[in-house]
Amino acid sequence: MYNSRISGLGFYVPERVVTNDELSQLMETNDAWIRERTGIEQRRYADPAHDTTTSMGVRAAQMAIERAGLGPEDIDFVVFATLSPDYYFPGPGVLVQRDLGLRTVGAVDIRNQCSGFVYGVSLADQYVKTGMYKHVLVIGSELHSKGLDMTTRGRGVSVIFGDGAGAAVLSREEDPTRGILSTHLHSEGQHAEELSLLAPGMGKRWVNDILRDNDPEDTSYYPYMNGQFVFKNAVVRFSEVIMEGLKANGLKATDIDMLIPHQANLRISQFIQQKFGLSDEQVYNNIMQYGNTTAASIPIALTEAWEKGKVAEGDLVVLAAFGSGFTWGSAIIRW
Repeated sequence: MYNSRISGLGFYVPERVVTNDELSQLMETNDAWIRERTGIEQRRYADPAHDTTTSMGVRAAQMAIERAGLGPEDIDFVVFATLSPDYYFPGPGVLVQRDLGLRTVGAVDIRNQCSGFVYGVSLADQYVKTGMYKHVLVIGSELHSKGLDMTTRGRGVSVIFGDGAGAAVLSREEDPTRGILSTHLHSEGQHAEELSLLAPGMGKRWVNDILRDNDPEDTSYYPYMNGQFVFKNAVVRFSEVIMEGLKANGLKATDIDMLIPHQANLRISQFIQQKFGLSDEQVYNNIMQYGNTTAASIPIALTEAWEKGKVAEGDLVVLAAFGSGFTWGSAIIRW
């Protein structure tokens, strides 16, 4: 058995910056309302002519592979997490394999939304630990802006999300005290519809149903979120899964050097920070600049924290996420 470690990180965000004031021209909202509820000041929107979920993931992956000191020929497997694929099928994993010019390696797509990157890291970690693969590429990429209800009706959701991608290369590590120490994954499907997008889907409404009815009041193809219910569950599950990871490794909250939470809502991150007694320097948040980029949020934040020197060799780094499904998870890492 080996350990896996993160050998390279990268991220990409579109050039277009969309401020809260710009959104206020489209719906009944304002900068103060958005900041108070979410902490978000701006987000990035993709250029429809150039950016796709796959292309953003490729840009982030190229950076991660280069920083790992590797080439495309070294990647043994691809894990791609997204809720916003370019096509209904095939998933973007194979498109990345093609666009990066990888060997005919396997590619798997993960549909775990906000928890997608943590799930992806867990999957990659198992492949490396068992010796099956030496270098696994994990990508989280989202293009939300095309699928949001940009009216007052949808403001509770639409102001939150942005576009972007992050990536990590997990590589074999001989030192058992370094790298991914453990991952912890959970789900609770009884609350699946509390944070969801129901159409198009085979179970509810497919494209031809929507076109046939032509109902302007049909919101099934826009994301729905029961905000207060999600918030209440998130703060509980975040705390539980972080503690689960710490206890599994004989660690305490005081051992955490850096917590990278999924960037869902600044208030959630601040609640968790306070509960675990962490300082501002021990928690990295960038939702203010990028909004919620779902599966991309943790790798974007982790890359930025690393680039700024906030993550150093020997540090205990904790990743934690909660989102649609409900799904949640954590990864405990000795950098």
